[in-house]
Amino acid sequence: MKALKVGFLLLFFLIAAYAEAQFRKYSNEFLNIGAGARGLGMGSAQVASVQDGTAGYWNPAGLVNVQDDIQVNLMHSEYFDGIGKYDYLNVTLPTTSSKRTLGVTALRFAVDDIMNTLFLVQPDGSLNYNNIKSFSSADYGFLLSYSQNLKKTENQRINFGVNAKIIHRSVGSFAKAWGFGLDAGLQIVKDQWMFGIVGRDITTTFNSWSFNFTDEEKEVLYLTKNDIPVKSTELTSPRLILGAARNFPIGKKSNLLAETNFDMTFDGRRNTLISGNPISIDPKLGVEYSYKNILFVRGGVNNFQQGLADGDTLNQKKVWIFQPSVGVGFKIKMIMVDYAFTNLANQSNPLFTHVFSLKMDFRRNRKNN
Repeated sequence: MKALKVGFLLLFFLIAAYAEAQFRKYSNEFLNIGAGARGLGMGSAQVASVQDGTAGYWNPAGLVNVQDDIQVNLMHSEYFDGIGKYDYLNVTLPTTSSKRTLGVTALRFAVDDIMNTLFLVQPDGSLNYNNIKSFSSADYGFLLSYSQNLKKTENQRINFGVNAKIIHRSVGSFAKAWGFGLDAGLQIVKDQWMFGIVGRDITTTFNSWSFNFTDEEKEVLYLTKNDIPVKSTELTSPRLILGAARNFPIGKKSNLLAETNFDMTFDGRRNTLISGNPISIDPKLGVEYSYKNILFVRGGVNNFQQGLADGDTLNQKKVWIFQPSVGVGFKIKMIMVDYAFTNLANQSNPLFTHVFSLKMDFRRNRKNN
């Protein structure tokens, strides 16, 4: 009953938030890239099965599964031939009680060395390349996570978690934004089955933008007929993610884990497998084979969309496309190394990227309360 009440509370927050505000579609999309090569290799299907420090990103309820050890997770990936760089860091801190765990997560997605050509052209029409400066456009996310076990028996566990989210976005010295929001999640494990529910931005995430241009920059923008922005705000729409997973033991040494997630957005029609107004649903599928809990092989698909058939420029026939991913992992004592090969586009128009992540456990003694 306690788990059901928490689930209904998450749904209530989502419905209430949608009824009270207007949202900007695709706001803070850098927070939807993913975290950890394991999750990305499984097609981002994670909310039910995640049990390590990356749960601070996928489902904060799963963070309480980190017991006894202080855990550190690191990830780095590059997109668009190295133009965009994405970094992730998580530190998970078990408390003196085995029922509670804390986590701190930092994410950064940035495009560095962007050329500022505002003053390239001189008043007389000549070009002065010495006036070209560079700047960075960077998005930062900071998650403060709390996870607690609500019920624990021999065959069942029910966990709850919440994130306090702080967002900072900057475009050189021209624009900056601060945002705040909350995530909450529930995870239920019964025998070989796992279920998860996550409400992201359940109270909406509020971003406030401010702009700072010098008089010279304003003059150039005016003469080139560009709008000079002023202070603005944007709201990130809530989303609900439902997940189910199951372990299939193979003998005594191997296991096959299969998970499916349903990512539900509430900001209008999107190009997803189930597209509606206001609700659209994007399914995600992932599998993981493990041998002796040392070697891991993964695969997944997500982001089902309708697009043009490969090479079809005449008939404009639409077909269903998706994003595939694969990955491997190796565990050596307290260290886990993971790799994922993911596709940012689709199977007919590939835009692959390599993702590397590292997980380290630091053993400590703790009394159980």
